[in-house]
Amino acid sequence: MITKRQLGIGFMGLSVLAAFGTFVLDWWRTSNEQAFTPQMGPVQIGVLVGAVLLFAVGLTLIPLGNKPA
Repeated sequence: MITKRQLGIGFMGLSVLAAFGTFVLDWWRTSNEQAFTPQMGPVQIGVLVGAVLLFAVGLTLIPLGNKPA
């Protein structure tokens, strides 16, 4: 059975991967240009906001300990 602490750590890991993915997408799209110039669109900004919120939810779940989720 998954605990609340494990669920919180999982949420935090997924949010870090989502945020990292937006920056990789920016790098991929601009890889043929001379310099890296981030051009964040509305979808990428939405993903980053969602990742921050998911990270915050993960942080609140960790102190709840080994109770079943």
